[in-house]
Amino acid sequence: MFNKHLIENVGISLKGDHYQDILDSKPNVPWFEILSENFMFGNESNLEYLLSIRKNYPLTLHGVGMSIGSADGVSLPYLQELKKLIETVSPSWVSDHLSWSNYSNKFTNDLLPLPFTNETIDVVSDNIKFVQDYLGIELVLENPSSYLRYCVDEMTEWEFINKIVEKSGCKILLDINNIYVNSYNHNFDAKEFINNLPKNIVKEFHLSGHLNKEAYLFDDHGDKVCDEVWDLYRYALNHFGNIPTLIEWDNNVPTLSTLEEEAKKAQRLFS
Repeated sequence: MFNKHLIENVGISLKGDHYQDILDSKPNVPWFEILSENFMFGNESNLEYLLSIRKNYPLTLHGVGMSIGSADGVSLPYLQELKKLIETVSPSWVSDHLSWSNYSNKFTNDLLPLPFTNETIDVVSDNIKFVQDYLGIELVLENPSSYLRYCVDEMTEWEFINKIVEKSGCKILLDINNIYVNSYNHNFDAKEFINNLPKNIVKEFHLSGHLNKEAYLFDDHGDKVCDEVWDLYRYALNHFGNIPTLIEWDNNVPTLSTLEEEAKKAQRLFS
């Protein structure tokens, strides 16, 4: 089911604007990450492009719709669609977000933050175990950006992540930009966040841009990585080592060459 190609170095998000350019020019990109939902629930119109690209490049799947933190559990129809995609694409791994987005058949377009409580850890860990058993995978989960905290929180975000990993056996996709955004929005030390995560739990890094709204930072994935996030990325590389890294750019999508330049900038920081 899973591809044996090694994911390493710095890849980029696969965007529809670049499909033909990639097939024509065969850029020197180590790997691509695709948004799972773009090829699920009848969205298979571009599957032929994807499979053609897949012949030359390793792929990973990254989702936004699993809602791993839902108290209702993870949707079985969603998992059935995801499993079909996994079998078709043979990704190197599958990731989603440590968040929730649906409850009682009502869905949001946002990745909503979870309360950092022991009760939440139990719910999320049970959901992760169910997903991993159903899909036959080791799930990789991303720390999301957030704009609020719950008054019932019992621990820090990094303590919450560590307990989730320990109880469920998943791995973490560490979004460096999201750490920086959250540290600004919630007034904590971003380096302390990194220092308190064990080195063996991180499978992938994400790098992206954000929008400075003065009162808060908004994670819009619409620009180049800023200097402060590059600095934090250097710090994370020193702490975790050369973790496979993804340049994520979802809005105001630039040319393929611009994404390649961002990836090369990240690659130069590898030791």
